[in-house]
Amino acid sequence: MSNFEVRTYDAAGRLGELTVPRAGVTVETPTLMPVVNPHVQTVAPSTLESEFGAEILITNSYILHGSDELREPAVERGLHDLLDFSGAIMTDSGSFQLAEYGEIDVTTEEILTFQYDIGSDIGTPVDIPTPPDVAREQAVDEQETTQERLERATEVDTGEMLVTAPVQGSTHPDLRERAAREAAGTGLDVFPLGAVVPLMNEYRYDDLVDVVAACKRGLGERGPVHLFGAGHPMMFALAAALGCDLFDSAAYALYARDDRYLTVRGTEQLDDLAYFPCECPVCTAHEPDAVRSMADDDREELLARHNLHVTYGEIRTVRQAIRGGNLLELVDARARGHPTMLDGYRTLLDHAAQLERTDRVSKDAFFHTSTESARRPEVLRHQQRLDRFELAGDEVLLTEGGSNSDYDETWGVVPPFGPYPRGLSETYPLTAEVPDRTDRRAYEVAADGVARLVDLHPDVSFTLVHDDWPATALERVPDRVRLRDLHARE
Repeated sequence: MSNFEVRTYDAAGRLGELTVPRAGVTVETPTLMPVVNPHVQTVAPSTLESEFGAEILITNSYILHGSDELREPAVERGLHDLLDFSGAIMTDSGSFQLAEYGEIDVTTEEILTFQYDIGSDIGTPVDIPTPPDVAREQAVDEQETTQERLERATEVDTGEMLVTAPVQGSTHPDLRERAAREAAGTGLDVFPLGAVVPLMNEYRYDDLVDVVAACKRGLGERGPVHLFGAGHPMMFALAAALGCDLFDSAAYALYARDDRYLTVRGTEQLDDLAYFPCECPVCTAHEPDAVRSMADDDREELLARHNLHVTYGEIRTVRQAIRGGNLLELVDARARGHPTMLDGYRTLLDHAAQLERTDRVSKDAFFHTSTESARRPEVLRHQQRLDRFELAGDEVLLTEGGSNSDYDETWGVVPPFGPYPRGLSETYPLTAEVPDRTDRRAYEVAADGVARLVDLHPDVSFTLVHDDWPATALERVPDRVRLRDLHARE
């Protein structure tokens, strides 16, 4: 039986519950897994749990395995006692070290057995993290090695410990999709999308979206998806809309060490701040000058705590957006924080047909907030479903105005959705809130909807009465449609 249950969707985003049997807990997703360095704990795991509500964290079993100081205590006491944390603990395998240094001295079987022995709740095999942009031959070879290791992982006795199946394939979408399909076929439990940190470090959010979308096509709706290294809150909404459920963050601590201050719009240097633009307990109790004057360790911990407040706050915001059906409005807002995030959002909408498969049919509201809104899955779905409707006669009026008895049937038209039976005017998404100054793209997409309806009914005569549509939209309307401007009648 699956350990992961989805409660609701918005686009491909999902509210879910991950049951972790070895820990005896159920983790609500999407969620953050703070990275805990077993040697250096900027914020204690017990504090992560008690103050920030952390239900799950991640630590590195390879570091513990190679530590003369911590290996035996980890085996004797177990991770939960060693870290003083009662939630679920995931362990990485050393693949990061493999990517950084070129080799490690453990096998998949050895590290999974070690993870089991130290009480890990979710263990990870040793995969091959193939970086972006490598030659296809290298990506194929390393993905096949990863798949062989995943298959060996299924033969290791791990009891109730869940085991991950990392998905590789570099920046080759077809390889990512194949790798994901093969990983899902192993029957393992959690699916990390590996070797994507370089894309995030280089702000290549458009390429990241293509990689994640390809992985999701291969995985379908199997198991929770872990986006490795996605610790900055500015990208949680975008990643969640693609169907990612777990994020791990060392950023809260690493950024604090460098006096960097996280916001959902980006990162600020402490030295540049005259005010803290945040209402978290850290920022309401301190002024930037006071924090700058603190001893290094105190300043680092305080900044890390702020970074965690912002990060968990964004997780809660994303969850509420999924629940409320306005996740894409949140993505739209977050995309305005950085040009490359906007690239990512626009690339996300290139996959609107994929998002539409799980997107809810009905929600409370659709807010048209940007040019990109015209490309959302709801618009695509509406136009795809025009073939479900029969027309009542040979003369049909499509209008932004009122009905006209001179025609056999009158349909409404509204940008960006296009034509619709008037009886549906009060149903989602046709109840959309659209600005009076609608952008040109909305009219063009509406015209595409008109063209689709006309093509579906070659024997019907259509008249379109529009409200001053731009020429670029009217050019997309089939020539056999009679055009009239609504204001020309006045």
